[in-house]
Amino acid sequence: MSDQEHAHQHQSHSDIIKRLKRAEGHLRSIVGMIETGRPCVDLAQQLHAVEKAICQAKRTLIQDHIDHCLEHALAAAEQGDITALSNFKQITKYL
Repeated sequence: MSDQEHAHQHQSHSDIIKRLKRAEGHLRSIVGMIETGRPCVDLAQQLHAVEKAICQAKRTLIQDHIDHCLEHALAAAEQGDITALSNFKQITKYL
């Protein structure tokens, strides 16, 4: 990853990090639930909650990217640099 890609930040990134860290902790607790023999319905319910949290983090990331990067990608494309537009198009496959 280049320095430019590594430094790419949006205002929503701190919120996404918080969501993912909560999901990470939740996943660890689910592992503990499995190890202690909790019922499968409890496990499925908790896994569903983690899945929703991760999906929301992804949705926030993509929406923020669209809101902040579309204008940049179009301006770059007008200047003949299709890299930003190509990168923008690539993220849409994760919608």
